[in-house]
Amino acid sequence: MSSTPTPHGSEAVDDLRVDTASAPPPGPNASLSDLVSRLGDDVTLLFRQEVELAKIEIKREATTAAKASGMFVVAGLLGLVTVFLLAWAAAWGLAAVMPTGLAFLIVGIVFGIAAAVIGMAGKKRFEQVDFTPHETVETLQEDKQVVQDRMSS
Repeated sequence: MSSTPTPHGSEAVDDLRVDTASAPPPGPNASLSDLVSRLGDDVTLLFRQEVELAKIEIKREATTAAKASGMFVVAGLLGLVTVFLLAWAAAWGLAAVMPTGLAFLIVGIVFGIAAAVIGMAGKKRFEQVDFTPHETVETLQEDKQVVQDRMSS
C-alpha cells in the first residue's frame, strides 16, 4: 500500500493497515472456534498496528516541539549577546545627551520589549503543537465501524 498525504503535513503510514475487504470471508462450514481464533488474531494485529501508528504520530509532534524549544534557546542566546553588546553601546551613546542612569534605563526598557516579543513568538509556536494522534483516532473509529458491520452481518 502507498502513503497518502494527510492534513497534518506528513504522510500516513498506510502499510500498517490491513485491507479487511481483501481478507476472504469465513466459509459457511467454519467452526465457532475458527471464527473466534480468527477474530482474536485480527484484533491483536489491529491493536499492534494502531499502537504503532500512535507512536509515529506522537513522535512527529515531539519533533515539532523540539524544534520550537531549539528556537527558544537560540533566541535566548542571541538576545543575551545582543543585550550585552548593543545595550552598552546605546546607553553610552545616549549618555552623551542625558544623565547616564536615565540612558541605561531607556536602553533596558527597549531590550526588554524586544525579549517579550521573541518570547511571545515562541509561545505561539508551542501552542501549535498537538499531541493528539488524529490519524490513530480516525482509524480506530473506522475499525470500530468495520467490526460493527461484520458483527451485524
